[in-house]
Amino acid sequence: MLSLIQRVTSASVSINQEIVGSIQHGILALVGIEKTDTQKQAERLLERILTYRIFNDTHKKMNLNLQDIKGGLLLVSQFTLVADTKSGTRPGFSTAMQPEQSEPLFNYLVQLAKQKHALVSSGQFGADMQVTLCNDGPVTFLLNV
Repeated sequence: MLSLIQRVTSASVSINQEIVGSIQHGILALVGIEKTDTQKQAERLLERILTYRIFNDTHKKMNLNLQDIKGGLLLVSQFTLVADTKSGTRPGFSTAMQPEQSEPLFNYLVQLAKQKHALVSSGQFGADMQVTLCNDGPVTFLLNV
């Protein structure tokens, strides 16, 4: 399971020009699910997202995590993250979990996040979404569990 996390001052996701999820200061997490991923990986990924220290303390050092700053978390499913891009000029998606299996796993991640953190929003699995963000820094990391 992969997540591209971005420290943002704000982020939102829209479907058909209607905002379905938004946050202010926090993390936008794009989530890719691979064939072998399980709920255990989803739990570990969420733990890392919530505790990854990417926010500045009073000395401008990245020592604070999302929970420390009580920031927002916007989770967006993005199967293209798990694409095989090692060769050629077209991505391959043979490592991506099929939607029938990955949708329940993504929904599990969202529900778990809502249990563990107060400010959680999400996109809609499988929808054509438009994501708007203001990357703060920019600060972006790829987490792989």
